[in-house]
Amino acid sequence: MRRLPFFYGWVVVAVTFVTMAIGVNARTAFSLFFPPILSEFGWERGVTAGAFSFGFVVSAIVSPLIGRLMDRAGPRAVMELGVALMAGGLLLAPLTSQPWHLYVTIGVMVGAGSICLGYSGQSLFLPNWFIRRRGLAMGIAFAGVGIGSVTLLPWVQRMIEATGWRTACTAMGLMVLIVLAPINLLLRKRPEDIGLRPDGEAAPHPTAKKPLSNIIDPAWAAIDWTLPRALRTARFWWIALGYFCGLYIWYAVQVHQTKFLLDIGFSPNLAVWALGFVSLLGIPGQIVLGHLSDRIGREAIWAIACAGFAICFGALIALKYQPSFVLIYLMVFAQGALGYGLTSIMGAVVLEIFLGPHYGSIFGCIMLASLAGGAAGPWITGLLHDLTGDYTIAFAIGIAVSALSAIAIWQASPGKVRAVAGRLHHAKAGAGS
Repeated sequence: MRRLPFFYGWVVVAVTFVTMAIGVNARTAFSLFFPPILSEFGWERGVTAGAFSFGFVVSAIVSPLIGRLMDRAGPRAVMELGVALMAGGLLLAPLTSQPWHLYVTIGVMVGAGSICLGYSGQSLFLPNWFIRRRGLAMGIAFAGVGIGSVTLLPWVQRMIEATGWRTACTAMGLMVLIVLAPINLLLRKRPEDIGLRPDGEAAPHPTAKKPLSNIIDPAWAAIDWTLPRALRTARFWWIALGYFCGLYIWYAVQVHQTKFLLDIGFSPNLAVWALGFVSLLGIPGQIVLGHLSDRIGREAIWAIACAGFAICFGALIALKYQPSFVLIYLMVFAQGALGYGLTSIMGAVVLEIFLGPHYGSIFGCIMLASLAGGAAGPWITGLLHDLTGDYTIAFAIGIAVSALSAIAIWQASPGKVRAVAGRLHHAKAGAGS
């Protein structure tokens, strides 16, 4: 491959940024298609919305398989499969005339495609390209979701209003196919595949001083981590618990906050504004916290992000008793600028503990737990509201789950296996003393 004037890893980041912007928001756009589909067919809300929920189930089932495919065939195969599934689902959805058509297209095809093109698929290979700037690179790449939500979703809504949901759905399908299919051919699994080194480092000169290793626990790092071996470790289950709780709190508040704000008397415009600004603040939040994780460690940033969600839940509880714009601002900031930082280190935590040729399979299984949390959070929160008549207990449980998530990742302690760049000299000094 011809040498570029900059590190090829940033090309990978750029491709991931665009893929996330389009791929993740193409699935999110279902919430915009939902009202006109209901109006046209008159189906029950539960039956119609079930197509999106069914997509979550499909994602959970497919996640370990995608990990295995990544280990065997690499990112181009996984991403192009995701493009084919998602574009196919979006292009076929306008032919819908029965509820099961939505379940096949939006549920199975778009759901399975999104696991390839979204956080799970990208986290399977992007961390390979960086060591010193891993958190920063992933924060930038995943900020594409926020950019896509504030640009693509309003465009889709305008198209629905002007030409109908079928035309908008077709346009999204064509965008996925035309934009994402060619650019994802640029991907490679790791820099060594094209003669490079992580972070764009030059190959060491034979007489040069040996570079400082980031390995803190050589015995752990020397193990060939297969999925069965990983499953027998406490660290695997601590990560699985931490990620389950992480997506539990993420989707519990995301799904229910708008309805809660309406219930306590805020206007629909403010409720929609709050949700939009959470995504907007998530853009700098992911980048800054991802970069900071390269300096102070993944565990600390995961704890900060969980604290963001805990503050968010606390502000929501307080809003019921003292409605104020100050609490709204606090809730939006804590959720977006802090909470959304979880995504920038999800891949790094697992990679730094279970680095090896079977990382994809291990990460895929952990994402199974994550997606289960994403499904459980909204459901349990809604169930508790139905049983108690309000959200207070559900949001209080959200605070406890936030704390449990932070504790679990501290227990997994990736920093005790491999040090981040900012802690490398400190860790080595401690080991030598």
